[in-house]
Amino acid sequence: MELPPFELERWLDAYESDADVMLAESGVRSLSVDRFDLDVGELGYVIPTDGDPRFREEIATRYDRDGEEVVLTCGTQEADYLTLASLLEEDDHAVVVSPTYQSLESVPAAICSVTTVSTEPPNWELDVDAVADAMRPETRVVVLTNPSNPTGKYLGSGAVDALYDLVADHDAYLLVDEVYRMLADDPHEPAAALGPRAISTAGISKSYGLAGARLGWTVAEPEVADSVRRWKDYTTISPPLLGQHIARQALGEQESEILEANREHAKGNRDRVSAFVEAHGLEWFEPTGVNGFPTIPAGFENGRAFCRSVFEAEGVLLAPGEVFGHPQRFRIGFGLPTDELEEGLERVARHIEGG
Repeated sequence: MELPPFELERWLDAYESDADVMLAESGVRSLSVDRFDLDVGELGYVIPTDGDPRFREEIATRYDRDGEEVVLTCGTQEADYLTLASLLEEDDHAVVVSPTYQSLESVPAAICSVTTVSTEPPNWELDVDAVADAMRPETRVVVLTNPSNPTGKYLGSGAVDALYDLVADHDAYLLVDEVYRMLADDPHEPAAALGPRAISTAGISKSYGLAGARLGWTVAEPEVADSVRRWKDYTTISPPLLGQHIARQALGEQESEILEANREHAKGNRDRVSAFVEAHGLEWFEPTGVNGFPTIPAGFENGRAFCRSVFEAEGVLLAPGEVFGHPQRFRIGFGLPTDELEEGLERVARHIEGG
């Protein structure tokens, strides 16, 4: 498998350590470790290495699935990677809804043929008929993020139901990365709850503000879940013991408090970004989650030029739209602490107005 450079990560690596304000971060502000019990005893492997069976059962109930259909991973990124590697072979075909997080297109493209189906601004609606037209007899999986990274578009249950019926008719799978789902005010049921041909990946990094815990999961029918386990033997072997311990607390008695606070935080910060977008004549789709995808201001050649000039002039890091296939846009993350967001927006505004 030959993978291309991960453009977003290379961009962040080049600039992040020197940034004053990080507006390219894609999650909610990190929670303090002080709110969690960290006593796990000895720091050994999680046994069994696909996650504590009781915890997997707890996660499975959220999807109306069985614990054997859940595999715990080192974050959602690994869940996506292992699931795609498990599903796809060289002669297969995948359909990827774009724009999306790069790995969800690059990983399948490194294995087999891929057709992208683009959603378009201003509303980033998905044409299910376009997905149907892209399907082939050898199509193995349809892939999307929901809510989307980078656009923040949250497809309604009707569209996801239609996609499920489509893949089921083709004996394919629907893989949905749902790491931002719990930031929605009223999340509809997860994809894996629709039936055996749907697969959900998720974790506690984005919606819960616990990226450092590195705990994610795949929910898939037993044959796929077993294949994910076998692939995981060659990557991280087991999920992190401390991450699993924190995740049980975050998804347990603390969940309602964490999600209520994070949703309110995201809404308030989204309003601030919305006012900034309107004040500077930019266009965006008001997102679910903590990522927006506005157009670049007039006077800048493309997203890279705009983001680079903002960083050089004001020390604020944004993500250029080129890394998501849209060079006239940029991604802004607004999940960080509000005072930092306000400082960052003031600096970006100053640069736009001065430019």
